[in-house]
Parts: sequence; C-alpha cells; structure tokens
Amino acid sequence: MGAAIELRADFEGAGLRRLARKTKNANQSRRLLALAEIYDGGSRSDAARIGGVGLQIVRDWVLRFNARGPDGLIDGKAPGQRAKLNDIQRQALMAIVESGPTPSIHGVVRWRLSDLAQWLHAEFAVSLDETTVSREIRKLGYVKLTARPRHHAQDTEALEAFKKGASQPSWRKCA
Repeated sequence: MGAAIELRADFEGAGLRRLARKTKNANQSRRLLALAEIYDGGSRSDAARIGGVGLQIVRDWVLRFNARGPDGLIDGKAPGQRAKLNDIQRQALMAIVESGPTPSIHGVVRWRLSDLAQWLHAEFAVSLDETTVSREIRKLGYVKLTARPRHHAQDTEALEAFKKGASQPSWRKCA
C-alpha cells in the first residue's frame, strides 16, 4: 500500500473548520471538515466517515485541495457537449444569412432552417437538425421575421377607408 499524499502546509484544521462554517456550499463544507480531521491527526478512514465517502474519494479531495486550495473542493459545472459549429462555420453561416439566397444558385428565394441545415452539410459536412440551426442563428443575434399575410384579392381602398375611420376610438373612459 502506498504512502498517503500529504496535505498543503499553508492550512491547519481550525482554519478549515472556520472556512467550512462560512461557506454556503454544503459539499465544500463537508469536504473541508473531512480534511480538517486529517490536519488534526485523524486517519483517512475517519475523514472518509465524516465525509460520507470512500478512501479513494478522500484521496481525490486531497489532490484537488492541494492543487487549488479550498476552491478546489467546490463542484464545478459540467462542460456539456462540445459545440457542433466552430467559429469559422458560424461566421460563414452569418455571412450566408446576411447575403440572402441567390435563387439561381441556392434554388430558394428565402432561407428556411432546413435549407440552412442542408447548406451547412454541403459546405462543412456538419449534420444539424433544424432546432440546432435555429439555436445557432439566435446566438448570432438573428430573429425570424415573417411578412404579415395578405389576401391576394384584398381591396386596398377599402382598407384605407377602414384605417381612417378607425382613428377615432369607439370607446370612452368611464368616469
């Protein structure tokens, strides 16, 4: 069995207990109390019992504490899945959205999410679904704009007459 990894010399048990009382993070507090037990001469088994974990986990805590101090005992955020588009691909996507489609080249008169997904696959061999393309476009600062629908037989003169008549409100303020 190998020798135990030594703890940093710039802390002591009482100092770790004070930090454990001050912290708002329950997991960090539990880990600090377990390491304080080791500083005070307790065994690693006692520290594992205090922390509610096994000896291997206590060893990992010691390594993290030695490397980064008390902040190393705070749970970090998981990195998540790697982005499917890199910065160059995002810039190309922004450029193609800005310039708009050319009907003779792209075969469409306006970009749909499915068209952009196909373009990304053709240009960069990146397969994205429409939801992911939409998310990437929103990250770039674009929003979906659609024209208000208009009936093909709409009478513009009747519409203007209606707008002029609608300028006077048909309701009154109650007293």
